[in-house]
Amino acid sequence: MEPINILVAQLRDIARGAIEVMPQLLIALVIILLTYAFAKLAKNIAQRILKKTKLRKSLINLLILFSSIAIWIIGIMIAAIIAFPGLTPTKMLAGLGIGSVAIGFAFKDIFENFLAGIIILIRKEMRINDFIACEGYEGTVETILVRETHIRQPDGELVILPNSILFKNPLTIRTDLDQRRTTIVCGVGYGENVDEARAVIKQAVTDCKTVISDSRPVQIFANEFADSSINFEVTWWTGSKPLDIRESRDEVVAAVKSALDKSGIEIPFPYRTLTFNQPISVNTDKQQDKSSE
Repeated sequence: MEPINILVAQLRDIARGAIEVMPQLLIALVIILLTYAFAKLAKNIAQRILKKTKLRKSLINLLILFSSIAIWIIGIMIAAIIAFPGLTPTKMLAGLGIGSVAIGFAFKDIFENFLAGIIILIRKEMRINDFIACEGYEGTVETILVRETHIRQPDGELVILPNSILFKNPLTIRTDLDQRRTTIVCGVGYGENVDEARAVIKQAVTDCKTVISDSRPVQIFANEFADSSINFEVTWWTGSKPLDIRESRDEVVAAVKSALDKSGIEIPFPYRTLTFNQPISVNTDKQQDKSSE
């Protein structure tokens, strides 16, 4: 019977200890409930304040999340100290520090993308609906999240890029301005008047609807002596979206071709001059007729 008595005595001690700490546990539970209510109230207040700012939606949600996490950490620390009197803030902070280092090594890539996402959200250069290019990926920015960015490519495919890639590599924002310059090369024959050809090309480009000519210059430069033509570099400004560029190029090429044809200015085919070391006899049609007789 002695083992039973020992077990009963231990159970009594446990029950007595539980009764002694019950008030502390109840107070800790009340603090947890108050923390929940305060975190919810702080979330609503933060939403009202931050919505009046010009911050991005993802960044606003992140700040609200940080505020809730901070309140919960403080509330849990206070509840733990009350429930366990031997636990001090110094010990808790030391434990949190060691745990943070371990978690940081284990989730290095996740935290790297997380921090890169915060910096991208704070920056104002890259916006939703911008057309960007980075590391071989091109497309329209649909969503900027804390860890990743969603890009819709021109063919409709969705690319999910980790924010660290956008942060560490060169990023081209093609729609940063509403207008963008584009260039084509147009050649005319060596027998044509260069100044006349330049004037015809410039007038044809200026008359195009997709070309911005009132606030931006249309520039035509004789660029090089090519194999079969004198090449002009034709430069103008149009919309910045990829579709704007393609539509403008289509209109300008058609307009320049039509204008040069009407002016009688040759757009030459490639010419080839063949040189032979020895004379070559050429049979004419008459010689062929005689040989046939």
